[in-house]
Amino acid sequence: MGSTGTTGNNTENTWGGGNEPMGASYGKLMMWFFIISDALTFSGFLAAYGFSRFKFINNWPIADEVFTHFPFMHGVEAPMYYVALMTFILIFSSVTMVLAVDAGHHMQKMKVAFYMLLTILGGLIFVGSQAWEWKNFIKGEYGAVETKGGSIIQFVNKEGERVKLEKFAVHLPGQREELTRNKGKWFMKDEESLTTYSVAEVQAGFKSHPELLIRTEKIYRDTEEDRKNTKLQPGLNHNKRREILTRVESEIMVANGAIVVEGANLRHNEYGSKLFADFFFFITGFHGFHVFSGVIINFIIFLNVVLGTYEKRRTYEMVEKVGLYWHFVDLVWVFVFTFFYLV
Repeated sequence: MGSTGTTGNNTENTWGGGNEPMGASYGKLMMWFFIISDALTFSGFLAAYGFSRFKFINNWPIADEVFTHFPFMHGVEAPMYYVALMTFILIFSSVTMVLAVDAGHHMQKMKVAFYMLLTILGGLIFVGSQAWEWKNFIKGEYGAVETKGGSIIQFVNKEGERVKLEKFAVHLPGQREELTRNKGKWFMKDEESLTTYSVAEVQAGFKSHPELLIRTEKIYRDTEEDRKNTKLQPGLNHNKRREILTRVESEIMVANGAIVVEGANLRHNEYGSKLFADFFFFITGFHGFHVFSGVIINFIIFLNVVLGTYEKRRTYEMVEKVGLYWHFVDLVWVFVFTFFYLV
């Protein structure tokens, strides 16, 4: 038997169907259910990322060293600037969505269309920016060597500044040929794509440049005593520094090199822990898929607005529904941005 509510002499069936118990339509309620379930999914991913980072805190890549690129500013160190711009664009698109919803409440068709178009453009710019960021992350900039023990070693000068492999590696005689399926035997697997330089070429170049040193992926927290004895590395947060080996120790590490690593993928990562790249691709890719989906949905709603579909219905509730989704996507990015880039 359904519960009832009484107002004066009128009795209505509150939960018996055919009404809106919480003042929300069926469509809005389902959108909220979807948002809650999706929020739990993202929470699980970010919790796993946080656990892994805490476990490998001493060799986790530092965002200020990884995300340093800015379009049309090749060679200029701009840590986090472009990521901050991406974040601003996405948040601004949330503002334009609010304006579109407000215009819909006032039945202003042209304003709804205009603000939704701005929202779509903001989403497209964000997705394009994320693709550009992925390209630079995958390609890398300096290069590194992974030792036989799986450690990542980077090359620096005596001032502690990173040095690119191309600055010192030499080309040794003899042509290297990549093994592919059409050249290999039936029982052989394809090898990994050849890097620009081989380990031997990096080792030979390092030997001929005595001013070079090795910087490991290990991170130390800066203390007052450390400041007296060790200079902080350029580009790092002032409370973190990486371990730089002596020349003798560096030669031993280079001799133990196994493969050259350029950029990052699911198996190797020149910036440090492999898990960082795995989480980065998965979580930012999953969020990027949400943004791209939102752009597609917004575009469909935009076409309906232009065609006057909601004007005929005398309600722009669909704009409000997709607005809820878009605000959720923006809010999730705030957490992703905080976890990956700021903390």
